[in-house]
Amino acid sequence: MMLSELKEGDCPAYYQPYLDTLGEASLLDLMERQMGNFPEFIRSIPEEKWNYRYAPEKWSIAEVLVHVLDTERVFQYRALRFGRNDFTPLPGFDQDAYVPMSLAAERSKESLVKEYKVVRESSLLLFSSFPRERMFWKGSASGNPMSVGAMGFIICGHQKHHRNILRARYLDR
Repeated sequence: MMLSELKEGDCPAYYQPYLDTLGEASLLDLMERQMGNFPEFIRSIPEEKWNYRYAPEKWSIAEVLVHVLDTERVFQYRALRFGRNDFTPLPGFDQDAYVPMSLAAERSKESLVKEYKVVRESSLLLFSSFPRERMFWKGSASGNPMSVGAMGFIICGHQKHHRNILRARYLDR
């Protein structure tokens, strides 16, 4: 599925900034490309910045990275449900409640790289298992319609959004 195949109503408008970071690509190619370069980005973060916050109420770099992983898992689950013909409305999740429970400050870069690779490989396998027509199936998550394909692109756009924030606000790159 190509990003340009998403239609209005495939996801809430508040996800559009994530999608706008991506450029035209196929979902699986984009996931594979990110799986190749995001681990190197994580490894490039200086150790002394791992628990850095650019403001007292903001997440640390480690917390941002765990948030990216948690969100990918949530969107995988949503896509799995809708892609398996289970359209039971799904609730939202409170990202701010997840972060302190993640114990991100106790995690090493390599543990997050390893986890990222496993989570992303799982996403690749899941989305590649769906027949093309299922990418357009929609269910309700957080009170909004969302298509299976849109959730895959949101996973990618969400990761890129946070990578851009890390570069600009945390790493001065």
